[in-house]
Amino acid sequence: MIRISQLKINSRSVHQAKADGGEQFRELVRERAAKTLGIPKCSLKRLTIVRESIDARRKPEIYYIYTLDVEAENEAGILRKPASRRGKKTVGIESVEESRYCFPKGGKRVLRHPIVIVGAGPAGLFCAYFLALYGYRPILLERGRRVEERQRDVEKFWETGHLNPASNVQFGEGGAGTFSDGKLNTLVKDKYGRNQAVLQVFVDCGAREEILYEAKPHIGTDVLCGVVRKMRENILSHGGEIRFESCVTDVDIQNGAVCGVWVNKEEYLACDSLVLAVGHSARDTFEMLYERQIPMEAKAFAVGLRVEHSQSFINKNQYGLEDAGEFGAASYKAAAQAQNGRGVYSFCMCPGGYVVNASSEEGLLAVNGMSYSARDGENANAAVIVSVTPEDYGSTHPLAGVEFQRRLERRAYSLARGKIPMQRYAVFKSCVEQNLAQEALERRVDVDTGMFLGDNASYGVSPRHRGLSAWADVSRILPLECNQAFVQGMESFGHQIPGFDSGDVILSGVESRTSSPLRILRDDTLQSRVRGIYPCGEGAGYAGGITSAAMDGLKVAERLAAEYVSAGQEE
Repeated sequence: MIRISQLKINSRSVHQAKADGGEQFRELVRERAAKTLGIPKCSLKRLTIVRESIDARRKPEIYYIYTLDVEAENEAGILRKPASRRGKKTVGIESVEESRYCFPKGGKRVLRHPIVIVGAGPAGLFCAYFLALYGYRPILLERGRRVEERQRDVEKFWETGHLNPASNVQFGEGGAGTFSDGKLNTLVKDKYGRNQAVLQVFVDCGAREEILYEAKPHIGTDVLCGVVRKMRENILSHGGEIRFESCVTDVDIQNGAVCGVWVNKEEYLACDSLVLAVGHSARDTFEMLYERQIPMEAKAFAVGLRVEHSQSFINKNQYGLEDAGEFGAASYKAAAQAQNGRGVYSFCMCPGGYVVNASSEEGLLAVNGMSYSARDGENANAAVIVSVTPEDYGSTHPLAGVEFQRRLERRAYSLARGKIPMQRYAVFKSCVEQNLAQEALERRVDVDTGMFLGDNASYGVSPRHRGLSAWADVSRILPLECNQAFVQGMESFGHQIPGFDSGDVILSGVESRTSSPLRILRDDTLQSRVRGIYPCGEGAGYAGGITSAAMDGLKVAERLAAEYVSAGQEE
């Protein structure tokens, strides 16, 4: 097989071909591939698009860049051709071995009880999906509700402020990533093909085929809900069992090994293998596991605020066009280092999206970002977050990071009485630099626009939220050193993206659930010191997003499959 990389095609040609239909687009790519290899198109046997990205460095002239895998006649002869006869020298051409994901064959040990998986987020869902697919009949326990019911609970919360602690943006089928942009890009190195296997499952369950090769694939909240529902149906059809509104309230450990779990404090479920894919917000579960002496430790993560710009501003900066058209709403990525040594970076950027109330506990408030599949909202938003370490938590306790999060979320909740607190960047910066008293701030800030009275700003950015919101002094949420790093990061981003630090930009807080504040320790066999317990995914500290969590769930499923005989093999 031959891999072609850095193949550049003018965006106008690509857009026209896609508008004419999928077959016309594939024909365009085949023509360019054949021309690059210096062979007739009929010599191409098979072509796979591996990656598609956008090159806007010379805007307004914008190109698509492709990586392609092709099978062709006389590949050895093609590779021997001088570069001058194979198209532009900037295009890479090399021989590659075809690699396909392979789930391991069954092990030799016999399961006395079904494998129990706790949590139906990406890690738990994919672990259950592949175990069910290969005949292991796992039991998946989820404290929240089915995604259809969960959608109704979340919408009700955003409209009324009435929180269901067991069914919200954090808890329920699909996990926290369900109510986000559905971003599927990951930085995880993947030599085993798990990434592609995860993306293929998403496609098989209703996602767009293009996510298999897009550089920044996304699904969108609206589509992702349907994908999650289809995954559930497939797990059930292959013999798996899913129990909703089933919270694991205790773990039975005997002689250093897991023997079972208690569900909702009432039902006992025996198990020899327990996958803990509990998610980063399962704070009560963390506390229970700590009491049962499951080894864990506090870890670094990041906290910050959601930042809203108009999407047209981001489009103009990235593409040179306020209306991105066929390119889709533009995204960005930025990073800086503050003078106090803290890293500051953009996170979970949602083009054409909304800031959402992502709370999961009464009296506490956290925010997140969300986009629908069309990404056609008026604003772009991203978290601008600042790194924090266990030294910031005020304790060496493994759960100190959880308490640190709660302190910030309690402040955020109190600022606007449970509504999302928001503040213009110009006011926020002034508060951080001048340490304004609350009374002075209230006298100087307009209650309708959130800007300083008499300011001539255009107020070009209006909040686009899912959940009730109100103007408040957001500078009172984070510690001073984090606020200072945040301001320095915004100023640095303003050099990278001119206008990013404009005074009318809207900040909302608090973004506190960027990743788990702890790690549940596991060894090379992926097990805890308590044998039979498999900490997994983002909540356990081994992933950071939908795709990496799904890949970790798949990794744990592989380990279990390599160890145990499936129910189908026994029969």
